[in-house]
Amino acid sequence: MNVKTTLMGFAAAVTFGMAGAASAQDQQFITIGTGGVTGVYYPTGGAICRLVNKGRKEHGIRCSVESTGGSVYNTRTIRQGELDFGVVQSDVQKAGLDGTGAFKDDGPYPDLRALFSVHPEPMHLMARADAGINSVEDLKGKKVNIANPGSGTRVLAETLMKYAGISPDDFALAAELKSSEQSAALCDGKIDATIWAAGLPNGSSQEATSSCEVKIISLDGANIDKLLADNSAYAAATIPGGMYPGNADDIPSWGPKATFVTSANTPDEVVYAVVSAVFDNFEDFKKLHPAFARLKETEMIRDGLSAPLHPGAEKYYKERGWK
Repeated sequence: MNVKTTLMGFAAAVTFGMAGAASAQDQQFITIGTGGVTGVYYPTGGAICRLVNKGRKEHGIRCSVESTGGSVYNTRTIRQGELDFGVVQSDVQKAGLDGTGAFKDDGPYPDLRALFSVHPEPMHLMARADAGINSVEDLKGKKVNIANPGSGTRVLAETLMKYAGISPDDFALAAELKSSEQSAALCDGKIDATIWAAGLPNGSSQEATSSCEVKIISLDGANIDKLLADNSAYAAATIPGGMYPGNADDIPSWGPKATFVTSANTPDEVVYAVVSAVFDNFEDFKKLHPAFARLKETEMIRDGLSAPLHPGAEKYYKERGWK
């Protein structure tokens, strides 16, 4: 468990005041694992921490954000007790709980607990306009970034390739770049295409489409229909036309949802405080990133959650009459 209690000195007691609900001696520190700084996970963690820290005089919790390798890394590191909370894809949450996919060697993680889901994460297949790529099948013989190991995008890239009947062996190069590296590599010609999943809009897609001629490839058709029928953690999605330069039309896609998770070992009062910080200030939360604009509380506490709700979150939802 990474939640730490520290003894604060006289100066801290003066700073926080002796009459506060949270004693200076009870300060607790929590860390949220996110993803690359150009995606939406990092600002999602930042938005949650901002609201938690806003109320730290009352609950005594200080929240910090860590940029990480993404969903698989976050799930595994929470299990190891080195992170308290993490943002993970809905499919990775289920795989972590069941011990499947990327967690086959780890085994099931029955102590994984869900708090809520956040934004949908459509797949972005971004290709250089001059690369001759108009479909997933056209990736054969090309230099393609399939994302860094340990990221949720890598899981999605492998799923996409499986249903398209292709593998990294079909590529001239299968790069394993982080999201923060993919845009420059694409525009510099080091890769022809990159597979990427993130909320809308996101910095990496904005950077790529603004820096060079990049088109986002449609992901639909019979193979995608079968993929969605076989995988309940995913849903059809649309990247709106005009969101990114050079891509004027709506682009059909699919993807998971971002979810917020922790361990069963995280104290109920800590989870309760985190959930309260988000939903007691929900209108403020929605303003902290464009991807949050259409969020609804009732969907967030239900959609994309495979792991059991943490008791601290469930207590809050019952108090609000949502459960």
